[in-house]
Amino acid sequence: QVQVVESGGGLVQPGGSLRLSCVTSGFTFSDYAMSWYRQVPGKEREMVATISVPSSYTNYGAFVRGRFTISRDNAKNTAYLQMNNLEFEDTAMYYCKAIKQQTYWGQGTQVTVSS
Repeated sequence: QVQVVESGGGLVQPGGSLRLSCVTSGFTFSDYAMSWYRQVPGKEREMVATISVPSSYTNYGAFVRGRFTISRDNAKNTAYLQMNNLEFEDTAMYYCKAIKQQTYWGQGTQVTVSS
């Protein structure tokens, strides 16, 4: 049974930091590229960051501007998104996605940036 479970979201002030985690099971994690997406109500889901396999090449949405870092720990079947210098506009539901021939999505974790 495939599971993709995000955690680490919450309420943070502008300029603050959060670290999101994506714990997976039920598939060979090290074979899958991993991405973080985000979505706000009424808008399309957008790619935040992707980390590929086997090279761990990373790619980010233009709005990231060096503030976020995606990483993975294949031994723990977990992907991470370190988010620094958060802005109001980063408020969204953040989703983890595993990508190969099949894709698996998590249920999301809410990030709210507010003063």
